[in-house]
Amino acid sequence: MSNARFINPTTLFTPPGYSHVVEVTGPGRTIYIAGQVGADRNLKIPPDARAQMVLAFENLKAALAEVGATFKDVVKINNYLLNIADLKHYREVRDMYVNTAAPPASTLVVISRLALDGLLFEIEAVAVLPPK
Repeated sequence: MSNARFINPTTLFTPPGYSHVVEVTGPGRTIYIAGQVGADRNLKIPPDARAQMVLAFENLKAALAEVGATFKDVVKINNYLLNIADLKHYREVRDMYVNTAAPPASTLVVISRLALDGLLFEIEAVAVLPPK
């Protein structure tokens, strides 16, 4: 995306797989994607965290596609995990999808529960696209 600048200030630590700051300038469309989870359209939930993460990222990919966006247009993601031990799986799956050369700003929170029993991960995103 040409109107986004991904920045890691030299005064901050170098983050693993995300940017501290994303600056978006000029005209464009801002897309907000609600939290996507590891459940299919029938709410079938895989039992393990990694499979749920892949499905959640695939669901996010489908939501982005609805507006003509890809992961290269994503400037911010928020992630929710039930178990910090799944962080290694999260990083592995995330890096299969996001632009690792210019990763989005990111927040990860460990929580005690998600909306449906059995869910272990959720991701939401903000994307920026050129004007139509």
